Amino acid sequence: MKRLTSLFLLLATAAVLRAAEKPNILLLYADDLGYGDLGCYNPDSKIPTPHLDQLAAQGMRFTDAHSSSGICTPSRYAMLTGRHHWRDFHGIVNAFGKSVFKPERLTLPEMLQARGYQTACIGKWHLGWDWDAIRKPGTKPAGIRPDDFDWSKSIPDGPLAHGFDHYFGDTVINFPPYCWIEDEKVLKAPDTMMDTAKWKAIKEGAWECRPGPMVTGWDPYQNIPETTRRGVEYIRSKKDSEKPFFLYFAYPSPHAPIIPNDEFDGTSKAGPFGDFVVETDHSIGQLLKALEDSGQAGNTIVIFSADNGPEKYAYARDGKFGHWSSHPLRGLKRDIYEGGHRVPTIIRWPGVAKAGAVSGALVSQIDLMATLAAALGHELPANAAEDSHDLLPLLKGEVESVRTTHIHNTNPKGYAIRHGDWLLVDAASGYVSGANREWEVRHGYKPDDKGPVELYNLRTDIAQKHNLAAEHPDRVAELQALLEKIRGQGHSAPRLAK
Repeated sequence: MKRLTSLFLLLATAAVLRAAEKPNILLLYADDLGYGDLGCYNPDSKIPTPHLDQLAAQGMRFTDAHSSSGICTPSRYAMLTGRHHWRDFHGIVNAFGKSVFKPERLTLPEMLQARGYQTACIGKWHLGWDWDAIRKPGTKPAGIRPDDFDWSKSIPDGPLAHGFDHYFGDTVINFPPYCWIEDEKVLKAPDTMMDTAKWKAIKEGAWECRPGPMVTGWDPYQNIPETTRRGVEYIRSKKDSEKPFFLYFAYPSPHAPIIPNDEFDGTSKAGPFGDFVVETDHSIGQLLKALEDSGQAGNTIVIFSADNGPEKYAYARDGKFGHWSSHPLRGLKRDIYEGGHRVPTIIRWPGVAKAGAVSGALVSQIDLMATLAAALGHELPANAAEDSHDLLPLLKGEVESVRTTHIHNTNPKGYAIRHGDWLLVDAASGYVSGANREWEVRHGYKPDDKGPVELYNLRTDIAQKHNLAAEHPDRVAELQALLEKIRGQGHSAPRLAK
């Protein structure tokens, strides 16, 4: 009996070790979420986020983590390619826009497919499709009427063309077409034009919805409930699968339109935006529970982050509710100040990252590709993930830092480069969305000094209140030279260094 028991334990251990070689991966990605919106990042947050707080307690929380851009599409592209967006483009994919991926560009899901993963994307895509392939002959190139498209056809060059086996979502909540898409086809053909008057009233801000085709009866309030249901089903369906899964679950929230469902009204003390964050946290709780209930949590890497900082409505929210979504940072979405791209980031990796650990190391979403490649023993080619750093030694607690430099950018007119404690805004201002003097006065900021660049020591001035450019011209010149070098050489990943 003892021999049989020992044999069983040996086989069980071997099975666990084999499974651990290829853990499942759940990537949760919020939209326009501020660094100071979560309780685990801001003790004074007016928004309860119990599920993300618990996730942070179970994994490693990063306090100096960044997206590549201050806007949607570029950040997603950089994360899924391990390459800074500004090497290829700067703007977002507009309604019915083309894919930003070149056919030869290796993506994170393609890499995982090569390692035997089943891959799925649920939620917001915002990286483009080939809509012209379903446009009817003779229609105007800019046509957006329902009859301009043959909705029975497959829509190429979307998620399935770039590494995902499965997709479900509405591509972008505030862009047409307003309908569900599964894999490469719409579930129901749009038959009318979008009309916000047909929807339940907006709860904060504006709808910000672009005109275009819509399915009759479309209800944007059902986005999170339906995608969450699909995500839970997907996770549960993989319980007995022989292949590991990668699920990229991209939320439309708390991006505008700010539309928390009624059951979440008043659940925060930061207005409808805060309630929308609560609904997002609740959805994440359901996905994490599906992992637990299906017995897969112990062999699943859970990664949470956001694409950029909060939208401009945050200024009014700070004045009305005393909740600053970017706390303790300066700047919002689009800005190249820290609040535009320093984002909450949590990684729960059983057996690798110590539970409850907090890292102040400089890291980037771009680093996910090299990190997962290293964990899976996948050798990245020289023309892939050119800016991605391997964070595995950092996650294991073997080192305190992996990268020392990062470049932030939203448009071609201004870059910010971080090197060590120093950050150079290589522009007259880090604002892209525009300054709000009332907010600056309330938080103790002096008027703009009108200098050509701005320099900050983030170790002593995380709020970026004191421009030191005039006092340290040599430091400014050094960082400008480093910025030019990294931009010019086409890579920053350590494995590509000569």
